[in-house]
Amino acid sequence: MDSLITAAARALAAGDPLGALNRIALRKDPPALALRGLAIAQLGDFSRAKELLRAAARGFGAREAVARARCIVAEGELALVSRDLGWPPKALAAARVTLEEHGDRLNAAHARHLEIRRLSLIGRLDEAGKLLHALDPASFPPALRAMHELIGAGIAMRRIRTAPARAALARAAEAAGLAGIPALTAEIESAALILNTPVARLITPGAAYLVRLDEVEDLFASEALVVDACRYAVRAESKVISLVGRAVLFILVRALAEAWPNDVSRDALVQRAFRLKIADESLRARLRVEIGRLRKLLKPLAEINATERGFRLTPISARKVAVLARPVEEEHAALLAFLADGESWATSALALALGTSQRSVQRTLDELAAAGKVQSFGAGRARRWMTPPLPGIAPTLLLPAPLPGD
Repeated sequence: MDSLITAAARALAAGDPLGALNRIALRKDPPALALRGLAIAQLGDFSRAKELLRAAARGFGAREAVARARCIVAEGELALVSRDLGWPPKALAAARVTLEEHGDRLNAAHARHLEIRRLSLIGRLDEAGKLLHALDPASFPPALRAMHELIGAGIAMRRIRTAPARAALARAAEAAGLAGIPALTAEIESAALILNTPVARLITPGAAYLVRLDEVEDLFASEALVVDACRYAVRAESKVISLVGRAVLFILVRALAEAWPNDVSRDALVQRAFRLKIADESLRARLRVEIGRLRKLLKPLAEINATERGFRLTPISARKVAVLARPVEEEHAALLAFLADGESWATSALALALGTSQRSVQRTLDELAAAGKVQSFGAGRARRWMTPPLPGIAPTLLLPAPLPGD
């Protein structure tokens, strides 16, 4: 490796893409093309960066397997940053194996970090946590160690565990200070702000207010029956009953929880659950059926008792009832939560992360765009969607992830 390539690589490692380009901007040999791709990616031109990385990979040839694998890992990072989650994860895994076999453990660890971040984005936290735990960051250089701790903090926050998240962020900040990369330090500071930002709205009898992540954690540890409208579940005493996919049942239990300790009339429940203003006998019969199903599901945690005018929720052992709702009640809040991270998302990536069809996501995006809530740029397969973050709101609880205890 010649001196210009070495100097450009060091500039990139220090977070100075312009310094790297000053040394190799006019060169077209594979190492220079790869470094140019990385530098341009740091400047935000992902399409051009991808072209350069692919050209570099072709130039290296089959005999330079490690160099080609590094280019694939860099392309995988571009796909992750540009939220192209449909980019083949098998290619990244194969590149990581190649790097491990040739002793390039640092780039192999970076590839593993990319795999973990992808799993975390689509809500597969158990897999992500196991893979992260298998890595030993003690021998990593400061920048890679900071990223390792930052990923761990993100998983802990998604699991609603604030103490491990704070500890990981403190270690990440220390490592980033040693690395001396301003962009990495800024990313860690931005992640730390989430811990002091409202993530949900707590609704109790006679009050509703925004709560931080540590307050949500305290609520889950308290003697309260919590109806979680962020994750569509009911929980108490470390027991969690998921109502995902049971929209009517969740609407009913939320209505009963919001009225606790009072009851809710049958007409009000019909209007809220079935969205009809007139409650005739057929709807009342349907309500009785749904209440029966809900009563059976909630049997370990609460009873639903009939009253003269309706139904009342009665916790078995919990001392109070609370509803944990999204900070902003929005029909498409889950999709907006992904876009609120400030990154640009492909429609296919949103569909993968939400676990729904790409056509449904596209229809929703068109509606939100017409309402001025999202914006797009690019065309065809290069089209990306984004929106400014909700002011003063963290999307942690809006993203799909299992609740602790699931």
